[in-house]
Order: sequence, then C-alpha cells, then structure tokens
Amino acid sequence: MRCPYCQNSESKVVDTTHDSHGGIRRRRECEKCGQRFSTYERAILSTPLLVKQDGTREEFDREKLLRGIRISCAKRPVSAADIERLIGHVEAELQRLGKAEVSSRVVGDMVINGLKELDQIAYIRYAIVYLRLDDLHALRDEIDNLLDAN
Repeated sequence: MRCPYCQNSESKVVDTTHDSHGGIRRRRECEKCGQRFSTYERAILSTPLLVKQDGTREEFDREKLLRGIRISCAKRPVSAADIERLIGHVEAELQRLGKAEVSSRVVGDMVINGLKELDQIAYIRYAIVYLRLDDLHALRDEIDNLLDAN
C-alpha cells in the first residue's frame, strides 16, 4: 500500500476493525514520513450483468448507484452510513441470486424499497425518475399511496 503523502510503499498496520459496510478498515502508518492513513478492504465477488429495458447489458456499477441514491437523498437527514448500507444490501442480494444476468428493474426495486424505509422524500425523488412519474396526478397518487401506508 503506497502512502498517499510521500508514495512510499512501506507502511505498518496500526489498527484493524471490521466496518459496517462488510469490509475491513486498516489504520496504517508510513514508515518513511510517519503520516497515518486508512485503507478499506472489501471482498470482490462477482455481480451479474444488468439487462436494461432496451436489451443492452452493463456491469453493476456501485459508484453509479451511489450517485443516484445520493442525489435522491440530497439535503435529507440520511447518513452516508445508511446509504452505504443500502448499496451493500443491494450488492449482496445480487451476488446471492447467483445469476449471470439480472434485469435492471430488480436493482431499481431493491433501491426504491430501501429508500421507502430510509426517507420518504428521498423515495419520492427516486420514484419520480424510476417509476416515470411524469405528471402531477401520477406524483399525487404515489404520495397518497405513501400516506395511506402510514
């Protein structure tokens, strides 16, 4: 592991903890400059290809999913840890399916269900795009459904 400060390749592990995202956090100290930094280790398991509505296929992209969820949760009381937990859950479920290909709708359904539990406003923001709520009546119906469920 290269030091981000001096690029030295020698460092020692000062502390190791298991984090809530299913990985390992290591606190390291550079043996040359003495600066400390953290690294994260997470097992890379294969995730299926996502089959889009138009039939194209693309690899599951954790960062793309993170960006979409962060946009939905912008200026909402949803912690970064909650978002990471949701993404970790989606990724783990995809791996658990054990399939080579999965419809992108499966991922969207997992995210929308997770957001519904996390924050209802973030859910509505995501639903506007995901469920194609393209007019005020469709949006009102979705909000009414959400209110009725409470």
